[in-house]
Amino acid sequence: MKIGYLGAGTWGFCLASLLAAKGNDVVLWTANSEFAKLLQKKREHPKLPRYKADERVTFTSDLREAIEGAEFLIESVTSKGIRPVFEQVLSFGGVNCPVVITSKGIEQNSGLLLPEVVLQVLGEGCRNQIGCISGPSHAEEVIHKLPTSIVGSAYDNETMMKICEVFNTPCFRVYPNADLNGVAFGGAMKNIIAIACGISDGLGFGDNTKAALMTRGLHEIRKLSVTKGCRPETLNGLSGMGDLCVTCLSKLSRNYTFGRLIAEGLDPQAAQEKIGMVVEGAYTCVSALQLGQKAGIPVPITEAICAILYEGLNPRDAVKALLQRAIKEEHL
Repeated sequence: MKIGYLGAGTWGFCLASLLAAKGNDVVLWTANSEFAKLLQKKREHPKLPRYKADERVTFTSDLREAIEGAEFLIESVTSKGIRPVFEQVLSFGGVNCPVVITSKGIEQNSGLLLPEVVLQVLGEGCRNQIGCISGPSHAEEVIHKLPTSIVGSAYDNETMMKICEVFNTPCFRVYPNADLNGVAFGGAMKNIIAIACGISDGLGFGDNTKAALMTRGLHEIRKLSVTKGCRPETLNGLSGMGDLCVTCLSKLSRNYTFGRLIAEGLDPQAAQEKIGMVVEGAYTCVSALQLGQKAGIPVPITEAICAILYEGLNPRDAVKALLQRAIKEEHL
């Protein structure tokens, strides 16, 4: 079938190739016309050297070309960019096929998860077509067919099962989970904790510190998840704890690397430029703090990351402040 794919970052390039290798014709869209021409000519992503895209992938900067006649539409843009992209999709008449969100984040000010953003833009009539995939999955490993397990979800059960079927391969396992908000929320929040773990390692703290950050971070995620009606058990699975582990522990993680670069002395903008790709946790920490403040739920790690990135708080001072918080009985 024809699959329209929006977003030609490493994740989009990787999944487009995976889907094309299953016999689908994939049209991969990027807003950058020069980048589209480069990809079409070389068939290699600059961030994924020595891997050629499957021959069934074509590249374009024409959004209409990507979505016209698509039997599946998949998104891999950014939290900040997802609304304007789908407003363009709507201006072309919308879609009449499953829409799969693969980006991870929470929209600032609205507090909407990315599937909720797409639903708001496309309208309630598209609810049963909207879903997502999420879980511990570095593009650099998936593209080399290293065993990976993730979660597929949707508002509608039939759509959820279609999503799992379309993406599933012997090396890329997709497990269904009907808790769409829980799946999306875990994937968004883990990026914030990964920045904190990168800062911790960059400051020279040990594995004990990182383990504490991850554990208390998961607790913070679970507390805040009530604002989105998530099932707590979802956050113990692949799209919660699984994604948290891979993002906090791997040097392939751009959120972890971003935190580490900041601890080593780079300012947030310089760290972002050095990575050369979007760091979703830097955007989502603001959204998560807004959710916590609105609901009266303390999110100390998230608050510390926001202060470091946007208020100039010294990372060492942020750690001291976290350590000086009152100790309460641990409730999990």
